[in-house]
This record gives sequence, C-alpha cells and structure tokens, in this order.
Amino acid sequence: HFENLLSRADCTKNWTEKIYRQTEVVLQPNPGARIEEFLFEKLDRKVPPRPTNGDILGQFMLEAAKEFGPGTPYGSTLIKVGDCQRRLGGAEREFLQTSSISFLTPLRNFLEGDWRTISKERRLLENRRLDLDACKARLKKAKTAEAKAALWNEELDKAEHELRVAQTEFDRQAEVTRLLLEGISNTHVNHLHCLCEFVEVQAMYYSQCHKYMQELQKELGRKSPHSLEVNSHPAGSPTDPSAFPQLNSPSPLKTDTLQIEEVQPPASGTRKAKVLYDYDAADSNELSLRADELITVYTVPGMDSDWLIGERGNQKGTVPVTYLELLS
Repeated sequence: HFENLLSRADCTKNWTEKIYRQTEVVLQPNPGARIEEFLFEKLDRKVPPRPTNGDILGQFMLEAAKEFGPGTPYGSTLIKVGDCQRRLGGAEREFLQTSSISFLTPLRNFLEGDWRTISKERRLLENRRLDLDACKARLKKAKTAEAKAALWNEELDKAEHELRVAQTEFDRQAEVTRLLLEGISNTHVNHLHCLCEFVEVQAMYYSQCHKYMQELQKELGRKSPHSLEVNSHPAGSPTDPSAFPQLNSPSPLKTDTLQIEEVQPPASGTRKAKVLYDYDAADSNELSLRADELITVYTVPGMDSDWLIGERGNQKGTVPVTYLELLS
C-alpha cells in the first residue's frame, strides 16, 4: 500500500508539472514574455501591463482610419473592426488573468508547497530506514558475539535499545509520510475543481469573442454595399464593394443586366456536357442538375468563365463549370 502511494504521488507530481508548463505556453506563447514574467516574480515585483495582439491590431486600425478619413467607407469600417478587435483583446486579457489565478496558481502551490513537504518527509523516512538497517546489523553482530564472551551482554542490551528507538522513529516517520501521501486524493479533487473553473473561464472567453464578432457582422451588415458611393469609383477598383465576391454568390451573372429568359444561344458554339454531381439551383436564374444527365451548354459575351448557360428541354439557367464534363 505504501509503495502504491509513493508511485501515485510521483505520477501526480510529474503530470501536474507537465500540465502546468503547457498551460503556461497556451496562455503565453511568447517564451521571452514568460521569462520576463518569471524574473519579475522572483524579484517580487509586479509584472508591467502588456497589451494583447488584439489591442495592438485594434489601435493600428483606428489610427489608419484617422489617416484615411473616418467618413470614407474604408475608414468607417476600420473603426468598427478596430473597436471590435480592442474588445477581443480585453476579453483575452481578462481570460489570461482569471486562468492564471484559478488554475495555474493552485498547481504551482502544490508543486512548490505540498510536494516539497512530501519530498522532505520522504528523505527523512529514507534516513530513518538507513538508521534502522544499521541497528539491525549491529544487533545481529552483537548476538553472534554473545556466545564468545559475557562482556558483550552490555553491548547486546545497548543494541537492542537502539533498535527499539530506531524502530519507533521509523514507524512514526512512516505514518507521517503515509498520511501526506494519502492526501494526494484531496489534491486530485482540488485540481479537478480548478480544471472545471479553467474550462468555464475558457468557454466564457470564446463566448465573448463569438458575441463580439456577431455584433461586428451585424454592424457591418446594416449598410448596403450599394450605399457605399460606388459611383465615385471605377468599377473593379479596390474601394468598389461590388468588386469583392459575396459569400454564397456564385457569379456576377446575378445582375439586372443579364436576364436568363432573354439570352439566346449563339448560332454555333453549343456543346453537350455530362453532369458530374447533383446541384441545387440557388435562385431562378440557375438550373438544377442531376448527376449523369446530359445538357446543352454555351456561353455569352461578358459571362464569368466559371459559369455557362445550360439548357434541358424548355428549362434554361446558369450552371457551374466545375459540375460538368464537356463532351467533344
């Protein structure tokens, strides 16, 4: 039982040490910053406040917005995103502080407090065991010499007394060490509580980040791309919002200038194509596809190269090229 307690204690110490070190890396990936914090701690000085990456990025965006003009579309968007990045940085800073207090500190207290006490008592127990072995050897030697001379009687009594004293001290130290080692179970319970708190803090941090990003998305989505003064910039310029592809927007065919029902097939240039995968039309301008069917396809001037006009009987609509195998 005692050897099992020793083994369990060593295992707890080793894994606690590894978890503690790796948690430090997760909370502060920069090794230079970790060394700086360690030195400040050893010098018993307060660690100076350090801005997070989100704080720095947000500050850069806000300063850029001042240079570009807060009234411009790019400048106003920079202000919104920069403010969100600063809030994310604040949430990260709060997460780091809370995790350090609720999770790292208890692990470090165990390694620097309880474990040092256990190690000290184990060393004392080892010394008591060595003393006990020496007394046993001396008693054995005295008993062997007892038959040779009566003068050894006094030495025998003395050796027996020393053995009783050493045995008593060893038993007492073994009991003290056993009680400390059995306390490892309480340490596991305490570390489990701290681990749950760490998970809650981490979940709260990511929830805050998700909330901030949702708020930013809603705020950016309030302003229609058509209201960003697109007429003041040439089409396709970097500041033209229409130049940026929107999510779930398959092609520039979905504009008012191209009506599918008005598109006529060219006199030549139509081809047959085999459909490779099923495709569900996103709107009335597209044509739904079923795998392995044959359709007629062609293109018209101004179309995106990733899309074609597809016909199946009286049905007509745009289809993605990647879903087709063009036949000769």
